[in-house]
Amino acid sequence: MSDPALGLSMLGLIVVVIILGFPTAFTLMGLGMIFGYVAFYDPTQAWYANRIFDLMVQRTYGAMTNDVLISIPLFVLMGYVMERGALVDKMFYAVQLAFRNVPAALAVATLLVCTFWGIASGLVGAVVVLMGVIAFNPMLKAGYDVKLAAGVITAGGTLGILIPPSVMIIVYAAVAGQSVVKLYAAAMFPGFFLAFLYLVYIVGWALLNPRVAPKLPPEQRQVPVPDWTRTLAEPHRGRVFPALSRALLSPARARGIERDGQPVTRGALLQAWGYALVPLTLVTLTLAVVWWYVVIHQQAGAVEAVTAVEQLGTPDLVPDDAGQGSKGPPTAFYVWFGAIAFGFAALMARYYARMTAERLEVIRMLTDAVLPLGLLTAVVLAVILFGITTATESAAVGAAGAFLLAFHARSLNWKKIKEAVFLTAKTTSMVCWLFVGSAIFSAVFALLGGQALLESWVLSLNLSPLQFMILSQAIIFVLGWPLEWTEIIVIFVPIFLPMLKHFGIDPILWGVLVFVNLQAAFLSPPVAMSAFYLKGVAPSHVTINQIFAGMMPYMLIVILCMVLMYIWPGLTLWLPEYLYGG
Repeated sequence: MSDPALGLSMLGLIVVVIILGFPTAFTLMGLGMIFGYVAFYDPTQAWYANRIFDLMVQRTYGAMTNDVLISIPLFVLMGYVMERGALVDKMFYAVQLAFRNVPAALAVATLLVCTFWGIASGLVGAVVVLMGVIAFNPMLKAGYDVKLAAGVITAGGTLGILIPPSVMIIVYAAVAGQSVVKLYAAAMFPGFFLAFLYLVYIVGWALLNPRVAPKLPPEQRQVPVPDWTRTLAEPHRGRVFPALSRALLSPARARGIERDGQPVTRGALLQAWGYALVPLTLVTLTLAVVWWYVVIHQQAGAVEAVTAVEQLGTPDLVPDDAGQGSKGPPTAFYVWFGAIAFGFAALMARYYARMTAERLEVIRMLTDAVLPLGLLTAVVLAVILFGITTATESAAVGAAGAFLLAFHARSLNWKKIKEAVFLTAKTTSMVCWLFVGSAIFSAVFALLGGQALLESWVLSLNLSPLQFMILSQAIIFVLGWPLEWTEIIVIFVPIFLPMLKHFGIDPILWGVLVFVNLQAAFLSPPVAMSAFYLKGVAPSHVTINQIFAGMMPYMLIVILCMVLMYIWPGLTLWLPEYLYGG
């Protein structure tokens, strides 16, 4: 058998062996060592002098000294601390009340919490299991269709591996030699866009067939409003914000109202007024950050890029045309920014004029349950995307913030800390050994000529860039049925990477398409891990086939998202090009 035939044999054999259930990392190393021993075999030398042993040491050292991989244990620790801290229960209840009047309210709340929690933790299994425990039974008891309930949990739980900060993106960056921060920026909009498509599907299905998601009974849609807040708002036709503002100016108006048997104090009024200002504060802060980055930061950054002696943070992310920022943003930015700011101002004025005690209580619950975790996640992503810190440093900030949030919620003890650290070490070891096995396997595969044979075969087909894109993504989609995303990223993605330059395909765009494509790996039987995660916590009457049936429509939505991403590449490439240049 020729060397290229040996290479193709080991490629096919790895799929068979993994499907049989053998550990991926050690299977890669074992096959790499066996086939590499044959490739390097020299009958004139002793068996222990075979160069495959030198290759094993070099590849292992190279994988262990890869700086990109350092951020993986910190992001994983961040996720496990949040998962062990049990911070999701209050979040689900608050989001459920916020969307209580929306069709399929429980399913919508489940999807939103899955998305948000997946971003914060990045752990698919943990999100699916947690939401299966918290949301699956309430949806079934409310009369929701089993397929709708199972599908929204399994599909929503996988979004955390796509939307940054994601371990999958870090692994791809290490394999492809791409910038982690650019990949984070590129995956941001597609991830949220896919979640939006899921949301449209759920609400649309509930509108077309209300029986699949019956409306919640009044007692489950009722917001637990404190009596003193209702009493305070009654003279103002139920509008609580004007009532709070007047009561702060004239506290005597509120002294006759009791709260827990005591007169309402100025501190209670200030606290309620502060909660009421949260939406306005978030809108103002978001607009201020946009203004600062576009109008102020870019101009200052352009000067620093030329005059600074040494760049700090992430210096390779300075825009290509450093002097371009000094020209300032175009006039269209000011027009759009002014229109958006005016629209938000009108919306906030209307919102506060009609704010009721129920809305104030929902804001309070959302602020307590969602805002701390949301701010931590936003800070972790912002310091990466703006080039303030590296991915590893931001991961350390996220891990420290996760500990602070869990300690503040008093939901973390020594036992849970040990569990989180142990699971982090276990996951990190798996990823590192996977990289070692992949490095040995890919080196032997290329040495045998398998890579060159596949490249020559693909190039002989005379494919257009679109045809190659469809072929490569279709192969990865099919591989997602028997394999997990880790095997696909470290084994098969490197086969396509050298061909991207020939077809003129951006590796950032192609990589994000792979990320979206690999969502199907969690939703496609027979190795649909999300289904088995949910089955482990589902009631006994829910079958695995019902869960599979609920996941199938989301696979079609994944394909639709990929088509739209290719038709509109700006969805993927606009943000990294704007932040870091072309």
